[in-house]
Formats: sequence, C-alpha cells, structure tokens
Amino acid sequence: MIQTIDHVIVAVRDIELAETNYTKLFGMPPVWHGTHKELGTINSIFNFENTYLELLSADGQGPGSVFVNYVLEQNGEGLAGLAFGTKNMDQTVRALKTKAHGIYESSIGEGQNFLDRTTRKWKTLFLPPKLSRGLFSFVIEHVEGELPLQPLIDETAVNRLDHVVLKTNDANGFITIFRDVLDIRLALDKTVDGSKSRMLFFRLNKTTIEVIEQNNNESRDKLWGLAWAVKSIAATRDRLLNDGVDVTPIKRGLKENTLVATVKSHTHKVPTLLIEHTA
Repeated sequence: MIQTIDHVIVAVRDIELAETNYTKLFGMPPVWHGTHKELGTINSIFNFENTYLELLSADGQGPGSVFVNYVLEQNGEGLAGLAFGTKNMDQTVRALKTKAHGIYESSIGEGQNFLDRTTRKWKTLFLPPKLSRGLFSFVIEHVEGELPLQPLIDETAVNRLDHVVLKTNDANGFITIFRDVLDIRLALDKTVDGSKSRMLFFRLNKTTIEVIEQNNNESRDKLWGLAWAVKSIAATRDRLLNDGVDVTPIKRGLKENTLVATVKSHTHKVPTLLIEHTA
C-alpha cells in the first residue's frame, strides 16, 4: 500500500534564502525550483538516494498558500509535512476505505520546474484528521515526469535521509494508525531505561520514522527533526564550518557504530543531525 517516505516538507518565508542555506547544508544544489500555480506555492527540491526534501513558500493565492501562511503564523518556519509514496493510488484508496472513515478520492497535482521547463504530475490523497494525528500528511503517486537525479558530488555532501523524528503523547494510538491502518512496518518498540521514555521505530525504504512518546497535554503529534546520512562526517563538518555553518563537535551516536554532529544554523528551525555509519 505505502512503499516509501516520498518526501518531507519545510515551510519557509523566503524561498531564495532557504535554497541558499540548504545548498550549503547539503553540499549540492536543488534539482527543482518551481511552482504549483493552482495551489499558490513555490518550491525548491533537493533529491537524495531514498527521498527528497521540499522547501515550500507561499506565492500568490490558493489553498497551498493559505496552508503555508497558517504554518508560519502558528509555528514559524520548520518541518510542516510528511508525504508517503505509493505505486498504486487506486489500490491504496480502496485499502484505506476498508480500514478508516473519511477517505475520499485522490486529486491530480502538477508542478513546473523553472530550471529546465519540465513538468511533473501526481495523484494526491490527503489523510483525514483521524489518520493524520494532527500532522499534515498525505499519500502521493507520481504519474508523469521525474525529478532529475542528483549524483553525489563528493564525500562531504549529504547522500540520504537517515531518519525522521516525530513526537507523540500516545504511542499506542500512533501504532494503531501507522502499523494497523497505514500498514507501515513497526521495526522496534522499546523503553529507554534512563529516561523511561518510549520509542517507536517504523521503517520505510531504508528510512526510519523515529517516534518519541512524551507525556504532555498536547493532543496532536508533531514533526520534530531530521537526521541526514553522510559518507564522512569529519569532511562534511569541515566543509560546513568553512561555509559559515555552525556545527557541534563530532561524538559517538546512541546507535552502535555511528558518529553524529548537530547542525545549529542554516536549517530554518529544523532540528538537524548529521550521522555517519562506521560499520
């Protein structure tokens, strides 16, 4: 039904500034800079081995513009959405209708790339509130056109999304939706002894959705941060420091055979981790 984390969305005020900052962060330029005319938005896309990141800004009138402006007003810049990929939207819609209420038919979307004048089209199924759990999330099937592939420029560039971090106050409810309805594999459910916090790890296209349970009064889940895999964290950190990006010293990660560093600037309020798998 759902095969991938298709992409993550970061809402920004100034698309040109955000594109410049993320080009520094990733060590490569975007493959797409375009518009959704019917939505009233403009976007910039960075493509990776397993997913892509979309910078999204308001541009004119339309439902997308209303959404971006609302996010910026309520939360400021930062992570704003999570898109799941399917290879067969019609089949996905039928399957979800047997498990949940409020599932409607998909809609057609279209984007145009200013860089090479190409066009892409896709089908989108926006998830109802009960399934989205307060997150802006949807299922997408790409039906026409492709994003240009971005070859790895050198060992200092980011090459893939390692994991997405979400926060919830109801781990069991999260499992009910992600595992039982959306059919996303729950790879691990554990309690960390020191903090007594519960952590869930879902897996899609070799990418982890890490869910941290926190006891609070909030009734919605939150997208929180991103971890990006690199070939050489030392080389990547040196490049970023030379480009004026603030990065913490490298340390051993919580996961065995990993090294990590936190990016402290140029992320437009997205908590960002760099990770190298040393094994």
